Amino acid sequence: MRTLLIVFHSTTGGTRQMAKAAARGAGSEAEVQPRLLRAPEAGPEDVLRADGYIFATPENLAAIAGLMKDFFDRTYYAALERINGRPYATLICAGSDGRNAARQIERIATGWRLRPVADPLIICTNAQTPEAILAPKVIGPDDLQRCEDLGAAMAAGLVMGIF
Repeated sequence: MRTLLIVFHSTTGGTRQMAKAAARGAGSEAEVQPRLLRAPEAGPEDVLRADGYIFATPENLAAIAGLMKDFFDRTYYAALERINGRPYATLICAGSDGRNAARQIERIATGWRLRPVADPLIICTNAQTPEAILAPKVIGPDDLQRCEDLGAAMAAGLVMGIF
């Protein structure tokens, strides 16, 4: 049995919907156990036990969410040199373009020597006013399908041994 760890943070619900869709997709492979954990609940042992990763975060002030940064801060050194070559992908729920948040995760994953297996999947909500930024998010079915497909592809790659 392979484990796909999906670590996420969500305040307004968009990233949570995306992470859950990826977990549904990963669960379509009988030989893969998706583990969906909120960033504050995920620790070094979770990272070490996983065969692959999906990191899901909102874009906050053109950066990853603070609790995602906290997750990486708490787990980084415990996993360093112990997870080299494992696959990862990124989900970003963005109000604008999400590229800087994706870049931050890429830099962290590069330090961990993880292998990207997909371009960052950035879903843009176009939330630009304080009211829109703080409002609950609803991710559309097409975008949720893209997240589910990413989870399924990650799981299939783990099972086939291509990741």
